[in-house]
Parts: sequence; C-alpha cells; structure tokens
Amino acid sequence: MDKLIGFVQDHLTDDVSRLILDRKKWPEIDMELAVNCIESRRKLKGKVPEWYDEPKLIFPLKLSAEQCSSSLTGRYKSELALRIASYRSNIADLTGGFGVDSWYFSKIAAQVLYCERLEVLCNAASHNFDVLGADNVIVRNCSVVPENSPATSAVNSDAADTETVTITSLLSDFHPDIVFIDPARRGEGGRKVFLLEDCTPDVLTLKDEIFAFSRHLLIKLSPMADITMVCDRLGEHCREVHIVGSSGECKELLVWMDREWNGEYSITAVEPSAGAESASSSLTFKPSEERQAAVEVAATDEIYAAEILFEPGKTLMKSGGYNTICSRYGLKKLGKSTHYYIPSQKSDISAIESFADLKSLGKIFRILRTVPLDRRGIRSISGEYPKADVTARNLPMDTDTLRKKLGTASSGSYHIFGLKSDTAGNLLIATERY
Repeated sequence: MDKLIGFVQDHLTDDVSRLILDRKKWPEIDMELAVNCIESRRKLKGKVPEWYDEPKLIFPLKLSAEQCSSSLTGRYKSELALRIASYRSNIADLTGGFGVDSWYFSKIAAQVLYCERLEVLCNAASHNFDVLGADNVIVRNCSVVPENSPATSAVNSDAADTETVTITSLLSDFHPDIVFIDPARRGEGGRKVFLLEDCTPDVLTLKDEIFAFSRHLLIKLSPMADITMVCDRLGEHCREVHIVGSSGECKELLVWMDREWNGEYSITAVEPSAGAESASSSLTFKPSEERQAAVEVAATDEIYAAEILFEPGKTLMKSGGYNTICSRYGLKKLGKSTHYYIPSQKSDISAIESFADLKSLGKIFRILRTVPLDRRGIRSISGEYPKADVTARNLPMDTDTLRKKLGTASSGSYHIFGLKSDTAGNLLIATERY
C-alpha cells in the first residue's frame, strides 16, 4: 500500500496513458488501481479538497469520484441531518459509494452505517475512514433488497457476489435515527434512468420498510427530477425538498421524508457557502404560497425607467418560486412567462442590495439602456456595446441568432438581454453586472 501511495503522489501530473503503456517499468504496482487513484485525485482537487490533501487515501474507481458529493453538498447534508435528528444520532447510509456523505455524517453522528454493494469501494472506504480518523463508521459490503424479494444475489454483474440483505436484517440492531439513500440512476448497460422505480435500490418499494425502523428518510435524487411528480410518488410524508446548487448549477435534489409528517412540504432553493461558518443564501416557500402569490407585470414606463434587472439562477428556477419572489421581495416580472425581474420602485437599488437571500441565487445587473428589439434598436445597441455577452429569452430567436444579429464579441463587462415583455414587446436591455 505504501508503494502505491508513493507512486500516485510521484506521478500525479503524469500522462496516465503513458503510465499504462510503460507499466512493465513498475511490476510491483497495480497500475489500473494507481491510474484510477491519480485520475480520481485530480477530480477531487476542487471537489473534496480535504481528501485531495490527504495522500494516504485510495480511490479505486474513477466513476465514483465523478459521481460523489462535493465538500459543499456533503457538509450541507450533514447540517440538514443535524437539524433533523440532533447531534450524536445514528445515521444509516444505504448507498455508501465513495464515502463522502458518510464521512460528513460521521462528524455529527454517534454512529454511521456505511453500506455499499461493491467490495472494492467498501475496502477503500474502510481504509480511508481509518486514515481520516472516522472511527464511528461501520462498513458493510451488502446490497439492500425488499423484504419479499426473491433475489439471492446482487442484480448487477459487477457485484454478483455481494450479500443481499433486507431492511429488517440490516437495521433492526442499528436503530437509525435517519436513513440516507442515494439510488443509482443508471440501469443496464450504463443507460441513465429517471423514474424512481428504475433506480437502484427502488426507494418506492423500500420506504415503508425503512419507516418501520427510522422516523426520518433522506433521499438524494437527480437535480433533473420533477419536484411535484417526485413528491406525489413518494406520498404524504414528504416534509422538505432542498435544491442544492453550487457555482450557478443545480447539484442535488434532497427530499426529507418524516414518518410523522402529514402536512404540506416546503421547497428550499439554496447555494451553500464555501466557508463552514458563513451563512448560506436560500429561499424557502410552500407550493401553496407560490400558487397564491400576487404577481405584477411591469408596465412599459416602469421597464424603461428601471435601473436594476434580476436574473434568477438555475437553483431558484428549479424551485419554481417565480411568483413567491415577487410578493416577498417587491419585484415585478417583465412577463408572466419571462422570468426576469425589476424592483417595484424606480431606482430602488437599495432594495435589491438588501435581498441577501437572492444574492447567490441569481445575478443582479445594472441597466444601462433599454430599447425596442427592432432593426434600429439592434444598430444602436451593437454600436454602443460592440463587446458584450448575449442572452435571448422567450423570443422567436435563440441566443446564437440574436448574437449574430448584434454582431457582438463576448466580454466580461457588459451583457445584452433580448427579452419579451407582456407590455412593452420585445426588448434589448444592455446591462453590466452589479
């Protein structure tokens, strides 16, 4: 093991293809494992820097490094678990994988049960948890199946010898306060699947069995999943939905199910901060609030007088809280189907500055000029801002077409939006980042 670790550190920046071709130079090294460790470490440098900085950790599967949680999302899940079941609880991770989530859970839990169907990942996790000092993690190589399942071995060929266990046999002695599950979203041949019942394991089949041993079930799903459909399928015990974003991208969709909850679920759009002690920016609302929220569409004179434009980020858009932010923060939309916003009051820059919840959930632009989107407007804007990024929304043309019409070159200073207003028609809005 020491030779492997030393080899990986010495060749961390080398061409891995060349290492494989020259593998005979190092007969004592498992080159496939070494290359996987090298490529995994490269992926972890910005994703889980704490693990990248520890040279004694081993990473046998590159794909697991690609799919694992980041430090940001792993920390967020542990903070959520702490709020759900308090400090020093028991947490069962039924789909341990790379082990990042289990490691973060171990920081706040009394015990963590890490379950993983692939033996190679289990062996690596045991080693890594030991190196990291996570001595409260129990590692078990098994695949979870429903109580009445006829299966006697794991479904996937790469884990054919894995022990299959039922929820009862797995959890009856562990007594978890929270069960965490991240169903694999790939079927046979590696094809992506999206329906809950097509993921492995099938949480729809297992959830009632899990509730017999744990009040709380935390599920990680694809950020592409439809929130309404997922909650309808999972049933009445859905308590909270969290859309977790980072750097403007949706990373995870988390559903907290509570066996004793029968009310309406809430939706939280959040961009966790990188600092452990810094506050995260978030927006929390319930679907009923979104349905009842009053929405005002900006009048033509308000649009031309506006000095600030707010563009929701992908995490906020995924939440569906388009109307809630209008009623809660005093914003007006350019159009019912155009999700861009201006303050209700002219020159109300201080209002936008005070929206701490929205700052990392979107972008704030200072409006420099607004003109109709016609030939005259295109000539005027392109002449004044020959270098600008371009975005088209809710128009009969896409961004590339609008960019060609404007003839602009990309720039980090200015941004031209082509947007449809319900009152003022199609517009060109020249802006700079606030």
